[in-house]
Amino acid sequence: MFSQPDLLSMALTHRSFSAAHNERLEFLGDSVLNCSASILLYHDFPDMDEGKLSRIRSHLVKQDCLASIGRRINLESVLILGTGELKSASRIKDSIVADAVEALIGAVLLDAGFEKARDCVFKLLRPVLAETPIESLGKDPKTRLQELLQSRKKGLPVYAVLVEGGTSASPEFKVECVISDFDIRKSGVGHSRRVAEQQAAQAVLEVLLDQAYADPNQSTRRL
Repeated sequence: MFSQPDLLSMALTHRSFSAAHNERLEFLGDSVLNCSASILLYHDFPDMDEGKLSRIRSHLVKQDCLASIGRRINLESVLILGTGELKSASRIKDSIVADAVEALIGAVLLDAGFEKARDCVFKLLRPVLAETPIESLGKDPKTRLQELLQSRKKGLPVYAVLVEGGTSASPEFKVECVISDFDIRKSGVGHSRRVAEQQAAQAVLEVLLDQAYADPNQSTRRL
């Protein structure tokens, strides 16, 4: 609970909606995120060398990971966007969701201090570390999905372009990823086919992980 609700409101406000937007809070949150991620990894992996720690931190703070975290906590449903931004794409951009996660961390910092903001970061990042094999961190979603399926002797994903539209200046692709062995179909949207495929693969990974969490006798390592 925020003691200063205006900070929370600002953290959720995109520049397309108001001049009182979240970019300055994002600036603060980015610094807290990097520092807190470093502290978390330093303590949780005492035997890991600097190079591996840096690689894992880089994965945790990059846009697609933050966007995934934001969608998992349903952040996109409460974002405050301008009408134009809402109409420009069928799905809120990863960059907007990721920026809002950082802005939220910045708002917690101003509202409750560094320790609360650090603990917030720990709570957001620990599930990512728990659900993803360390050796996979830093790899893109398509690679991670393929390796996961291969390791479990499951059929490889099939990608199909559903929509190829937009304009020459701002193209938009919608791609579906199908995993027949699990009867999963998920789509992704991006400014290129590659980006859309990565988004679709990430969506499938999240479904597989959610299924593992729903069954306490199953783990992602046995999918």
